[in-house]
Amino acid sequence: MTQSLKMALKSLSGNKLRALLTMLGIIIGVMALVVLVSLVSGATGSITSAVSDLGSDLLTVTVSDDKGDPVKLDTLTEWSDEDGIGEIAPSASTSATAKYSSTSDSMTVYGTTPSYYNVEELNLLLGRFLMTTDVDNNNYVCVINETTATDLVGYLDCVGEEISIDGMKFTIIGVLEDNDSSLTAAFSSGSMVAYIPYTTLLRLSSSVSTDITEFYVSAEEDSDTTAAETAITTLLMERFDDDEDAFEVSSQNVLEDTVSSITSILTALLGGIAAISLLVGGIGIMNIMLVTVTERTREIGIRKAIGATRGVILRQFLIEAVVICMIGCSIGIFLSWIILQLVSVVTASMGLSFVMNGMVVLIAIVFCFLIGVVFGLYPANKAAKMKPIDALHYGG
Repeated sequence: MTQSLKMALKSLSGNKLRALLTMLGIIIGVMALVVLVSLVSGATGSITSAVSDLGSDLLTVTVSDDKGDPVKLDTLTEWSDEDGIGEIAPSASTSATAKYSSTSDSMTVYGTTPSYYNVEELNLLLGRFLMTTDVDNNNYVCVINETTATDLVGYLDCVGEEISIDGMKFTIIGVLEDNDSSLTAAFSSGSMVAYIPYTTLLRLSSSVSTDITEFYVSAEEDSDTTAAETAITTLLMERFDDDEDAFEVSSQNVLEDTVSSITSILTALLGGIAAISLLVGGIGIMNIMLVTVTERTREIGIRKAIGATRGVILRQFLIEAVVICMIGCSIGIFLSWIILQLVSVVTASMGLSFVMNGMVVLIAIVFCFLIGVVFGLYPANKAAKMKPIDALHYGG
């Protein structure tokens, strides 16, 4: 075995350029496999983390058919006392024109209750959020985000100022931090947003009804989303005559599973493309090995004439094919590591980091070894079956 390995390395060193060109297919295939799959894995991790930050314990309930028994604010208050349920907050929105002094712009206005702050995991910079008295008394107060404070009012510390929303005066009672910690914030990032009491929104917009068709549910403290989902689903089934089509309960976990499923499919597709590149490289190795066998026909005849068995010849050329594959694999892995380091440096400002996937590297090594064996077997077997007299005659 050692002697065969030395002969294989000697043969490759005698034709360096041809050996490098032969390995090129393997090198490119390994780089494609390792780099692409590692990039997808890194991106998947970042996306999954971002989705998790939106609140994995948040449930969104949408009512499509209330069966003549609509959900009201009082209903949500009653349900929030059920086991497994943490807090419940209704949500309705409308587009409006906001104005302060001589500045005006479009704004998204959300009508909700105090529970919304904890359910959506919002962060206050200044002032306070909505209170129960604001909802009960239909107060014309609003909590705005940073973007609204800076772009509309002109400065951040604007608690106590009055803005006009569709012609109605609202007093600013709080300023929220702009972040992506909630699903609503993620979709409204960079836009003007105001939160007002749900009852006040009913007066502001004729399109909003007292019948609540969408609300958010958080899991009870020290409990999981599954318990909350079971509890709220049971309540909805009882209210809507066991018609599961009358409502929909969705969670962030569903979104995470969807992202994971999509990226898994993408990883498989990219891995399959890279595998095809490796197979093409294997065909190139078989072609070169057939040329090598032809060039060394006389050598094969001499070795057989002095006692080399068929197994020895087979092993010699098979090891040479495997060595070509494994050297190409090593070069491909090294270049992949360099590429991933460069990509990580470029994307560092975006908070993305890409590392070499150990499992993919292992798969690449095993796959390259198998390619060397499979595509080297035919040329090696052809060399091993040569008759000494024919081989010597060909060389003469």
